[in-house]
Amino acid sequence: MSSIFDAGAAAHPYVRRAWIAAIIVALLQTVIIGYTIASHASILRSGTEVLLKTAPIDPRDLLRGDYVVLNYEISSVPASTIVGGPPKEAGERVLSVRLQKQPDGFWGIAESSFGALEAKPDTVVLKSQPFQYYPVDPEQTIRVDYGIERYYIPEGEGSNLDTARSEGQLSIAARVSAGGQAQIRSLLVDGKAVYEEPLY
Repeated sequence: MSSIFDAGAAAHPYVRRAWIAAIIVALLQTVIIGYTIASHASILRSGTEVLLKTAPIDPRDLLRGDYVVLNYEISSVPASTIVGGPPKEAGERVLSVRLQKQPDGFWGIAESSFGALEAKPDTVVLKSQPFQYYPVDPEQTIRVDYGIERYYIPEGEGSNLDTARSEGQLSIAARVSAGGQAQIRSLLVDGKAVYEEPLY
C-alpha cells in the first residue's frame, strides 16, 4: 500500500511541471495572437492608404474556398526601376518598392531597390516578402508578393468578383505602415467598397 502512495508522491512533481509548462505555452500563444491582431489593427488605423489596381489572373485561381486570390500590377517590378541596378548574384532577397499616386488615382511603381529607400513626400515604400532572386536583364521584370495576395470573404459570396476581375473593375485599398508592411483595408468593385476589413 505504501508503495502506491510513494509512487503517487513521486509522480506529483512531474504533473505539476506539466501543468506549469501547459500554462506557459497557453500564455505565449495568447501574447503572439494579441501582438498579431494589434499589429494588424495599427497598420489599418495609422498606415498610409494606397489604391492598387489588380491584374489578370487565371480564372481557376481567383476563388479558393473562402478567399480571393489577388494579383497586382505592382507585383511585376521592372528591373529598370531598380536603383543601382539588379544584383549580379542569386539569393534570397527583399525588394523595397516606392509607390506614387498616378493621375488615375491608383498607385504605381516610381522606383525600387534591394537596399533601403528613404522616405520622400507623397510616396510610400512597400517591402516585398522574401523571395528567391535570380539575376535579370534591365528589360525584364521581377515577380514579387507583398503579403496581400489573398483576401478572405464569406463563403459563397465571391461570384460577382469573377465578373469584376474580367472587366478590370476589381481593386483594393490598402494601408502601408512606415516599415513597409501592407494590410488590405477594403476590396472594391468599380470603385465602391464591397468588403471592408474591421480593425479587430
